[in-house]
Amino acid sequence: MDDSGDGCGQEMPWPGGAKPTGASPYGVMDMAGNVWEWVQDDYGIDYYSRAPTENPVNEDPDSGLKILRGGSHADQNPFIHTTTNRVAYDPDQGFDYTVGVRCASD
Repeated sequence: MDDSGDGCGQEMPWPGGAKPTGASPYGVMDMAGNVWEWVQDDYGIDYYSRAPTENPVNEDPDSGLKILRGGSHADQNPFIHTTTNRVAYDPDQGFDYTVGVRCASD
């Protein structure tokens, strides 16, 4: 996403599906590099070392932090742009143009 500057030369997130060559083998698009995406998990630094191998969801309301995944168009480090990368984020923090949501259903 950082080719030619933030967001491939665009100083804002791209519309959904605008980069079809980045689709996963399952056809899922926009999983990394557009905006950081909120996920269900609460943050726990060591959670994955003790988590179940299938559908690990950390529900620890005492952490006070949630998880963001995927990196954003404003991140200059290409290693951030992965679905496995996660950061702790305060859900009470104000607006940030690099953070968004993904609407999904089964």
